[in-house]
Amino acid sequence: MTHTVKDRVIAILAEQAVMDVSDIRMEDTLQDLGLDSLGLVESIFAIEEAFDISVPFNANEPGKSDFDISSVAAIIAAVESLVSRQQAA
Repeated sequence: MTHTVKDRVIAILAEQAVMDVSDIRMEDTLQDLGLDSLGLVESIFAIEEAFDISVPFNANEPGKSDFDISSVAAIIAAVESLVSRQQAA
C-alpha cells in the first residue's frame, strides 16, 4: 500500500503529539497538537528520515525558516515541495 506524503506527515505528527491520526485536522497548528519546540524538532527529524530530505529549518529561529510550520496543511505542502524538488534533481 502506497502512502502519500500527506498520510506520512500526518502519521509523524500524530505520533509526536501522541494522538490518533483521525484527530489531526489540516488547519491544526503545532500548538493545537500540543507540540512544543522539542516535539517540533523531533517531528522535523522524523520527516527528514522518512522522506530522505533536508528540511530548511532552524530550531533557534523558527520564524526565519523557509519551512512553513503554521499549520498541518502548510507542513504537508512544504514537505511535498521538498520531495518534488529532490525527485527533480
